[in-house]
Amino acid sequence: MGLLEVDRLSVGIGRLTLLEEITFEVDRGEILGLVGESGSGKSLTALAIAGLLPLIGARVTAGAVRFDDTDLTRLDEYRLRKFRGRRIAFITQNPMTALDPLQPVGEQVDVVARLHLGLPADVARSRTIEILTQLRIPEAATIYRQYPHQLSGGMKQRVVIAMALAGEPDLIVADEPTTALDVTVQAQIIHLLTSLVRERGLALVLITHDMGVVAQCCDRVAVLYAGRLAEQQGVRSLFAAPAHPYTHALIDCIPKDGMARGSLTGIAGSVPSVAHFPSGCRFHPRCIGRQSVCEASVPAATALPGGAVACHFPLNGDARHG
Repeated sequence: MGLLEVDRLSVGIGRLTLLEEITFEVDRGEILGLVGESGSGKSLTALAIAGLLPLIGARVTAGAVRFDDTDLTRLDEYRLRKFRGRRIAFITQNPMTALDPLQPVGEQVDVVARLHLGLPADVARSRTIEILTQLRIPEAATIYRQYPHQLSGGMKQRVVIAMALAGEPDLIVADEPTTALDVTVQAQIIHLLTSLVRERGLALVLITHDMGVVAQCCDRVAVLYAGRLAEQQGVRSLFAAPAHPYTHALIDCIPKDGMARGSLTGIAGSVPSVAHFPSGCRFHPRCIGRQSVCEASVPAATALPGGAVACHFPLNGDARHG
């Protein structure tokens, strides 16, 4: 069992089912990529892990989210706060929404350590400067006193990472942490997160739609589509032989060296809205390999070495759908 175990998690809002029987786990020193297009349920899964579903009027309807053998779905808000921010930290995709524009960034990191670790103000300040330095922020003592508007996007994201680390967490959930950054800074942030996981023995759930980022840093990958888990494999196996047509289509969308202009492919159609999920396999309207059974029945999960796939006709290493 991993440090975090999401076990057949289902989430609903009103009469609608938003997530259905999502299962994955991640252990210390491991990076799990949670991937899929917008609307697949990635951020919703993060809210479920954090116990923040009530903010959007949703609730866990079945399953469990176990962290270090504690089912977080059974805790009240008071007990959840002992995990959230302390043992489980979150990095959002837009650092500007995570930082208070009226407060120096160093003080915003301080408050995490003071709240969760009970450190006095002077100790928290010294520790914050140390963390900022470890995150390769030059002149950390100066940056400590500056306001968010005085920092670049990459620097702001490093401060958000510092806030996540300040409580000495065991697990970090990073929701599209490089979306608002340019390509060079994206690479720096991903390298930084990867190094932190390896050096500190943290667990990281990296939520992204970028399969290139997944290939670069993840150990295992869970692919979501329309609120269901399509496939889960080790990263090398997944890229070498994707078993689900949707996974294969996502990989085909990655630009490759030497590609001719105009040859990059896309996936026809779009992820269905939660109010209009199709019957059977939810990917079948976009899958060129679909057959009648795909529309009629939900595919059961089939075991793979180190994972599983939910498809009536999973691909072999030479198959080409998409």
